[in-house]
Formats: sequence, structure tokens, C-alpha cells
Amino acid sequence: MTEPEHGSGREGYRERATGGHLARDAWWVERFQNPALEWRRLFAEVLGTFLLVLAGAGAGVVAAATHVAIGRVAAVSAPGLTVLAVILAMGAVSGAHLNPAVSLAFALRRDFPWRRVPGYVLAQLLGGTLAVLFLLAMFGRVGSLGATVPGAGISDTQAALMELVLTVGLVSTILGTASKAQNLGPISAFGVAAYIILAGLWSSPVSGASMNPARSFAPDLVLGDFSHFWVYVVGPLAGAMLAVLFARILRGPAGHDPLASRAAQGAPEE
Repeated sequence: MTEPEHGSGREGYRERATGGHLARDAWWVERFQNPALEWRRLFAEVLGTFLLVLAGAGAGVVAAATHVAIGRVAAVSAPGLTVLAVILAMGAVSGAHLNPAVSLAFALRRDFPWRRVPGYVLAQLLGGTLAVLFLLAMFGRVGSLGATVPGAGISDTQAALMELVLTVGLVSTILGTASKAQNLGPISAFGVAAYIILAGLWSSPVSGASMNPARSFAPDLVLGDFSHFWVYVVGPLAGAMLAVLFARILRGPAGHDPLASRAAQGAPEE
């Protein structure tokens, strides 16, 4: 039951009955819950994934185009730091999934509506593709446009298993820091960024440490070469599902964590 509004304009709020007491929702909380503003969330996913893939694929492309070596530490740190910035800048708009595996995991945990998953995945694929097209327009077809492929002497199966394990860790970090058990809020961005960097530091020679089908899809699409793409779909999606199982073991059944739902869906904290 909703009580009348108090105040007006940007300072207005609404009182609602919750558990025997009245809680006040600022006007912008209601706007975030308005389905008519889904376009804003989708735009945030396009923009955020564009920046992520630009950083992830850009290191190899820029190094090939300029003949200036970009070290592996810098190459794997750039995507992690980009994710940190995007979560802090746009996490309250869309949840800053930036990754189909993350959207799948939030939906499986019942923190994110299934009906919104296709739009998010399409937005992520579009953002990644636009980033690679930008690199192509800027520097030409160099550096394999940042494509993720198994390392020398590494089979597709080995790379897929590595992507699975890495994604278990990434999604477990995301689900864990978004839960009420930790309740880290924006600070969770540092944990996610740290994991991405650490995973890349030790495992990028094996599979490229993608952990993200959208990151790997974009250069493969522009190059027209999907010969290894299954590695970066099966591995991350299977890893996300396994992480959801682990979350159930660690934090109980899904659908009982309002803070996680707000983090996943982009609603600002009350």
C-alpha cells in the first residue's frame, strides 16, 4: 500500500508500508523501477561493454599498430581497471553486468528478471562489436583485432576448462560482493577489478582470460572467424552456472536477498 507523496520536484519522496513501518523512497528510486526507462539501462550496458572491450582488445591492436610493446601486466590490468571505473560510474544505472555470463548468473539467482536478459545480452554484444569496429577504423586489421584464442600448445578443451574455472571465480566474486552478507555497495567494484587483473596475470597465456562471451564475440565477428569461439561461450557460461551452485551452498537459496537484487538490476541503494 502506497501513501501519498510528500514534497515535490527532485526533493520529493514517497512513503510506503514495509513490514509495519513506513519507508521513504526518493523520486529517483521509483524512476529506476520504471520499465519505460529500460532503454537507459541498455545504453549503459552498450557503453560499459564498449569501454571494456576497447581496453581488452585495444592493447594488442595498439601494440601492433604503433610497434610499441605493451606489457602483459598492462594488458591484463586495463580491462580490470575499466570494469572498476564502469561499475562506479554506471553500476547504479544498469548493474554494470557487461558480460552475458554475469547476466545469466544474476537471473539464475533470481536477482534479475529473465525477461530482461535477452536485451542485456544484445546490448553487451553490440557494445563489444562497436569497440572492435572502432579499433578497425582507427588502426586497420592488425593485432588480430584483440581476438582471444588458446595459447601456443594449448588445446581448445584446455582453454575452455581454464575459462570455466576463471569464470567461477569471477562470478562468485560478483555474487558474493553483491549479497547482503557482505553489503559492500560500490566498494564491490574493487573486488571485481582485482579478480579480473589477478586472473589475467597468471592465466592469460592459456586462454586470454576472457571470462566474457561478449569480449570474445566482437573480434571474432569482425574477423569472420569463429573457429575458437565455442571455448569462450561454453567455458564462461558453464562457469557462471557452477558459481550460482556455489552461491547456493554458501548463502542459501536464491531469491531472498533484496540487496543483491538491487545491485543486479541497477536500482540505487535506499
